Amino acid sequence: IKAANLIMYVFPAVVCLCDGVKFGQLCNGNPTNSRRTSDRWGQGHYGARREHKGLDIKCSDGSAVYAPFDVTLNGRAIPYGDPNKAAIDNGINLRGKGLCFKLFYVSPDRTSGSVRKGQRIGTMLPMQSVYPGITSHVHVQMCDRSNPTRYF
Repeated sequence: IKAANLIMYVFPAVVCLCDGVKFGQLCNGNPTNSRRTSDRWGQGHYGARREHKGLDIKCSDGSAVYAPFDVTLNGRAIPYGDPNKAAIDNGINLRGKGLCFKLFYVSPDRTSGSVRKGQRIGTMLPMQSVYPGITSHVHVQMCDRSNPTRYF
């Protein structure tokens, strides 16, 4: 817009589609998405001592894992690439509600297509076989490695 000797630029507001998004139940047996706190292996909050770039949601080994909202499955997510951790070295990339995120320690039922909120997307892997005594959990990591805590 140009008026007299004044030039004004008008920019549209940027609104994130993810504002107000909350994850639904991720794991069978944990309807409130209780978080892993502290155990002999460390803590599960974002930014924990070992440069933890995700949030750990309690999930028993072998439990069903669900879509937290309507999502698109976008292939496997491999947390380690370490043969010594092969029993839990699997996960899935997801997109939905304006978010891109990964779920680690999950054996996906499939790795592409669309899934509705609450549908089973996989099975929690045997975390106790790699980390005996840890609080078994699904690790939620945003694709940009930002803090996912506000979505829970």
